[in-house]
Amino acid sequence: MARVYLESSFVSYLTAAPRESRDPIAAAHQQLTIEWWSRRRADFDLVISQVVIDEIQMGDPSYAKSRLEVVSSLSRLLVTDQATTLAQNILAKGFLPQKAFPDALHIAIATVHQVEYLITWNCKHIANLEVLPRIADLCEDLGLVLPIICTPEELLGVGNDY
Repeated sequence: MARVYLESSFVSYLTAAPRESRDPIAAAHQQLTIEWWSRRRADFDLVISQVVIDEIQMGDPSYAKSRLEVVSSLSRLLVTDQATTLAQNILAKGFLPQKAFPDALHIAIATVHQVEYLITWNCKHIANLEVLPRIADLCEDLGLVLPIICTPEELLGVGNDY
């Protein structure tokens, strides 16, 4: 069974659904995230990391509790030295800004653990189609394979009604 690394933005949209956003794009992201969770989560081995935990526990305590509950049973991938070094290399090459170290670390953790997919709504730093080919080339130079990085909408599969 293929593994999917759930990045923090996915978890945030999943648990934010009951208080739908007034922003139509955010509301659509919430709906698509719920659709993916209800239809596709059983098709994959879902994983997270301590970086996800650290990010989703921030903010309003009641919302943080809800986010933590959703991922409580998921396997956690270790933040290894290799992952940290890869994340630092991503930043050193200028592919992401220095402030995006956690985003680079999500990518690096999923990569070094050979996860097939990384699912995210962070299209600025993670699912950025201008940056991903360069990160993929860096990974290839290091003998690694970048996971398929996509949004929940892109991983809905056959029968996608959206």
